[in-house]
Amino acid sequence: MNLMRYTIVGRDGAVSFVYDGSVLGQLLEACATGKSTLMAFLDATARRDPRLREHVTCGLAVFDEHNANGNFESIHQAIEHFSSDELPVFRVVDDVTREASLRPTRTGVIVFNLVERRIVQMHNSYDEAVSVRQRAHLLQRAGWRIVP
Repeated sequence: MNLMRYTIVGRDGAVSFVYDGSVLGQLLEACATGKSTLMAFLDATARRDPRLREHVTCGLAVFDEHNANGNFESIHQAIEHFSSDELPVFRVVDDVTREASLRPTRTGVIVFNLVERRIVQMHNSYDEAVSVRQRAHLLQRAGWRIVP
């Protein structure tokens, strides 16, 4: 499996997770729906395959359980001890998690800003056939900007 880091910024906050690069196409298609919250965006991807939504929502439940009441020691320790490919799903809650949300896996990192309709393809060596650039014309028609 070729793991890629995805960071999604919505009206309800930002979340970062590692998942198979093969879902990049689904995420790009979901952009055209105009959803601006994480759950609505994940619901749009779940129409084709619910596994991504389940992975993220279960991961967030674990994150929330271990990082409650502003005590982020658990996620800070994970970030310190594990490689980017091995990090759990996490919310972006401070500078440490923000920096980790931009760390690529061996395959890459892509940021989807649902509020500003902007995609930042920081690194993508997964597959040029599903790259953001290949679908730029479709996304631009839906009001999205692609940032290199």
